Amino acid sequence: MGSGVGLETSRRFLATWLIGGLVAGLSVVALTAVWPELSPLNIVGKRKKKRPIRVYMDGCFDMMHYGHCNALRQARALGDQLIVGVVSDDEITINKGPPVTPLHERMLMVSALKWVDEVIPDAPYAITEEFMRKLFDEYNIDYIIHGDDPCILPDGTDAYALAKKAGRYKQIKRTEGVSSTDIVGRMLLCVRERTSSENPSHASLQRQFSHGHNQKYDDGGSGSRTRVSHFLPTSRRIVQFSNEKVAGPNARIVYIDGAFDLFHAGHVEILRLARGLGDFLLVGIHTDQTVSANRGAHRPIMNLHERSLSVLACQYVDEVIIGAPWEISKDMITTFNISLVVHGTVAEDGDYEKDNRDPYAVPKSMDIVKVLESPLDITTSTIIKRIVSNHEAYQKRNERKGESERKYYEGKSYISGD
Repeated sequence: MGSGVGLETSRRFLATWLIGGLVAGLSVVALTAVWPELSPLNIVGKRKKKRPIRVYMDGCFDMMHYGHCNALRQARALGDQLIVGVVSDDEITINKGPPVTPLHERMLMVSALKWVDEVIPDAPYAITEEFMRKLFDEYNIDYIIHGDDPCILPDGTDAYALAKKAGRYKQIKRTEGVSSTDIVGRMLLCVRERTSSENPSHASLQRQFSHGHNQKYDDGGSGSRTRVSHFLPTSRRIVQFSNEKVAGPNARIVYIDGAFDLFHAGHVEILRLARGLGDFLLVGIHTDQTVSANRGAHRPIMNLHERSLSVLACQYVDEVIIGAPWEISKDMITTFNISLVVHGTVAEDGDYEKDNRDPYAVPKSMDIVKVLESPLDITTSTIIKRIVSNHEAYQKRNERKGESERKYYEGKSYISGD
């Protein structure tokens, strides 16, 4: 009798449990139909979804080059979003000497890089406690990034000491082969050599850049051992800078060519306009020999591979032709399926004898050439003139910075990274 009552009770409990579960299930289905966001699947998904990791890197980014670009590429790889602080003109002048490119041009350059998500203007040269708290609290920064080369303030302290103490610091590998000091030094050498060109024993900078004399220093009579380019190009670096985009068969391909020497804000802006005219921007970069023939023996300042990486790093560029021909042929237009050839209104006007042949004759005959009004009146010569006009200040700046770089190279050891 007792066992029968117990069995009946169990059956009633089970039936009640099943009915209750069914009602609850139907209620959830009905509720989800009215408010989908309350679905258990959505709730679980939201719990699992984490906010993006935000990393911060600062710098002067004066005379922007592929070394800066590669540093920012590495920094971006350490998080999901990269926020970049660009140091003010005043702070650069106080800590390093006068900048070659003003803040608004440096902002344009940094903002145009394919790895940068956000830019903070007038960032401090040294990260203070107050600014670090602002980065963490207002900008939601998780980590502060810098290269393996030391950044020492005038008082001898580490510029990133506070970030390291807070446990929010990460390090990347410095890019070999170039620095702003190197580039300014090349221009100073160029100016000195041009004024003493009567001396036949002085080898031209063009030959040094183009034919691999890249591990030497040049005193130039100033006592500031300026490093001449020792960039060692690799196929891996080119792949890292490429966006791997391929133009579709029906894509409108826009082509623009040039030297793109000392890649600057004027280049960025004309590339932005060119990219807006189609689906895919192909950029032709002339050889060192072509640039030298058309702009003089002391050009280019940067060699072909250096110039190619700087252009590839720009978010508006989809592909480059490394060593593009001076004249655009019908075969080239067909091979690359070019729909439109463009060039800007601002160009170099050096005192050399120009070739009378029009490099755009063929695309003009096909009615596929468009001239773009250049947004900025800046050329490579503009940058060089800035150096020349303030020669003594930049010479002193390079002597100070050159000494710290010499110590870095003498004491450096292998660090993994790319």
